[in-house]
Amino acid sequence: MSGKIILLFVLHFILFVIGVPLMGFSTTTDTISSNSFLKDPEAIVSSGNVFKLGFFTPENTTNRYLGIFYTFSVKTVVWVANRDKPLKDSSNTVTISKNGNLVLINGRNQTVWSTNAKTSHANTILQIQDNGNLVLRDNIMGSIIWESFSHPTDTFLLTMKFFDNLTTGEKTLTSSWKNRFDPAVGSFMVGLEALNIPQVFIWKNHHPYWRSGPWNNQIFIGVKDEYKGYLSYFSVVNNHAGIIYLTGRYKGKFLLKSSLNSSGSLVLTMWDNEIKDWHILWSSHKNECDVYGTCGLFGVCNAQDSPICSCLRGFEPVNKGEWKRGNWINGCQRRKQLECDKSNNTGRSKGSGDGFLKLKFMKVPDFAEQFPSGQEDECRSICLRNCSCIAYAYDPNIGCMFWSKRLIDMQQFGSVGYDLYVRLSASELDNNKVKELFIIIAAVAVIFCISILIFIVWSRIVKRKGGKKKNEKIFKAGQIFSLDSTAIAIKDESQQVNIEELPLFTFEMLANATYQFHDNNLLGKGGFGPVYKGKLTNGKEIAIKRLSIASGQGMEEFMNEVILISKLQHRNLVRLHQCCVEKEEKMLIYEYMPNKSLDIYLFDPTHPSRNILSWTKRFGIIEGIGRGLLYLHRDSRLRIIHRDLKPSNILLDEDLNPKISDFGMARIFGGNQDYANTARVMGTYGYMAPEYAMEGRFSEKSDVYSFGVLMLEIVKGQKNSRYYNHEWSLSLLGCAWKLWSEDNVLAFVDENIADSNLEEEIVRCIQIALLCVQEFPKDRPIIQTVLSMLNREILDLPTPKQPIFAEKWNGLRGGSSQPISQVGFSINEVTLSELNGR
Repeated sequence: MSGKIILLFVLHFILFVIGVPLMGFSTTTDTISSNSFLKDPEAIVSSGNVFKLGFFTPENTTNRYLGIFYTFSVKTVVWVANRDKPLKDSSNTVTISKNGNLVLINGRNQTVWSTNAKTSHANTILQIQDNGNLVLRDNIMGSIIWESFSHPTDTFLLTMKFFDNLTTGEKTLTSSWKNRFDPAVGSFMVGLEALNIPQVFIWKNHHPYWRSGPWNNQIFIGVKDEYKGYLSYFSVVNNHAGIIYLTGRYKGKFLLKSSLNSSGSLVLTMWDNEIKDWHILWSSHKNECDVYGTCGLFGVCNAQDSPICSCLRGFEPVNKGEWKRGNWINGCQRRKQLECDKSNNTGRSKGSGDGFLKLKFMKVPDFAEQFPSGQEDECRSICLRNCSCIAYAYDPNIGCMFWSKRLIDMQQFGSVGYDLYVRLSASELDNNKVKELFIIIAAVAVIFCISILIFIVWSRIVKRKGGKKKNEKIFKAGQIFSLDSTAIAIKDESQQVNIEELPLFTFEMLANATYQFHDNNLLGKGGFGPVYKGKLTNGKEIAIKRLSIASGQGMEEFMNEVILISKLQHRNLVRLHQCCVEKEEKMLIYEYMPNKSLDIYLFDPTHPSRNILSWTKRFGIIEGIGRGLLYLHRDSRLRIIHRDLKPSNILLDEDLNPKISDFGMARIFGGNQDYANTARVMGTYGYMAPEYAMEGRFSEKSDVYSFGVLMLEIVKGQKNSRYYNHEWSLSLLGCAWKLWSEDNVLAFVDENIADSNLEEEIVRCIQIALLCVQEFPKDRPIIQTVLSMLNREILDLPTPKQPIFAEKWNGLRGGSSQPISQVGFSINEVTLSELNGR
């Protein structure tokens, strides 16, 4: 090989002397021919100046690689030649060998990588095209000998085709990088699985990790976002010669690509020319339910439930102990054998003993078998006649889909998806019908008795009213409790209440549940008033927030919280069960959180459980709060701005899962509304964004600011409003920014979690937090982008700007001529609310 290189250089020199034009190191051409070469760090560029073929070095390494990347975004590498054989220096050359293959040669004249195409002559030419394809072509015949599109790395460009040849078994696979700095083949692969009904799969170490669901000639029916029209960029084509392929069908002017990241998530991105970065359109993994088979065989996953896994009706966990502990991998099993299996062994059913349970809005299971049919009823009849058929579904474009032996990777979407019919024995179905009948009868009886009781009570009240004043109270709090600052003393507003969707408790029931609101049951006091622990007669524990006169809140704020939170359902939002409105008494009844609020864990040094907040737990809490905030901003029926995000409003369940609470200050935004203004700024000192504190302007980005402060407090374990660095005269935000800028982040981190092995993760988290607390809202990322950064779906982070409150801000305490009550801040953790809920 060394003789070949010497000969090549001699030939190059002779041609140069006689005046023959050579490409050599030129960057103005898009080709490499047999009489030219490319030397590191030179590159060739496609004719439309879209893609380059050249050398690059990933971050945090000195290794060199030959790859294809965008001319306008050199960090966006879409293909790598020598991904498993890095080059150690810059003395590397790319040329065409004597057998016509493209070869990469290092400084020791060793061939590091080659196209290895089947060609017998050197008259070939290599070209980089504007679609990102690197093509090796026979220069005489014009035929393609080799192309990079047939050998992808981690990126799928929309002009590519992913083949699955059912005849030869060959298929095109894309594999992830080992990590963000190492292009070597990682643990994940993605490709088309065309057997039966075509699906896209992600495999982790050759085991299924994610599944798109079947292709119905329009969409992949297992991808929730496709029902909303988010993803109309792909098609599956059958050439009727045993080859089925996935290709892009997007013909717009925007640049799109799909990449498999090192965490196993398939991410679709679009280039945003204004911010000069890639914008995420869709990601395959948004929650635990997106992981293949999370709930095991015959288990259904629903990300909105807690726990997320449940067995199908008629099934029970294989291992009940493991199931209760959150290990669902063993799945579920039938409680009762199918009648079909007991009646005959022919595999044919007479249809006398079994029926079907209908499950709505489902991602259908894996291993579907297709039977073309025009009618859904025909699917039921076919399945019922065959004992091996345990479930069916119907799609007009696919026909019948049948399942036998097992059901795995089922997910309930909630509003889109398919009806799945699961086979159960008649006795199982009959038992359910009997139970439903008993429930209906019992409900009717209870309603009848309650109606009679209400009528009797109402009659007695009417009789008593004749001899009493009109404004006399039904329950006089002063007769039971001492009239201190928490006593109820607001006017009778009960006639203003109109709550149709929420059941009501009586004052007497809640008084009994709390032992007459005894101090031993007092959980704490907030801006709304005292919060008590209660226990109902059925043993259920609840948390009761009782409106206090000291809060300054009335019916408007009360109704604002009731209306908002009763319509919001998410695992990271506290759940409102009921409320109580009787004369001047106004109370909210929530699910009880045994671990109370996050501020106790972070800021109370005497709390016995403070040390259990490992970095993993803290990161999980950060991620959970972010998911709850994403639901409020983007995914709920109402678009909500919380306006009071802080540790005392983050409650923790028994597993330390975070739940956002206290919606007294929340505001509803319209579909096209980006921000709003208020003349009365209310909130908690240390968490308000600058534009809200100074101008009364709030938006999603003001919640993002509060979230950034919250992230820094979780990492530091100290409260922003109480932290002060005497050496530098800096606040918590300023200290975080200074130490991050000096690459000394571990000096900022809570000593309980400071670990050099975790430094990279913690540094990344602090950088994301600093992006959230930047002065101007336009500089802060939206919460969806924040979560993508936390989950490493976005690998490259922008550099944050210095926060505006880097120095300790004492103006409200010492420098202002106005009292705190007039400025509108609450420095003693008391939250005030806007009087107008909308």
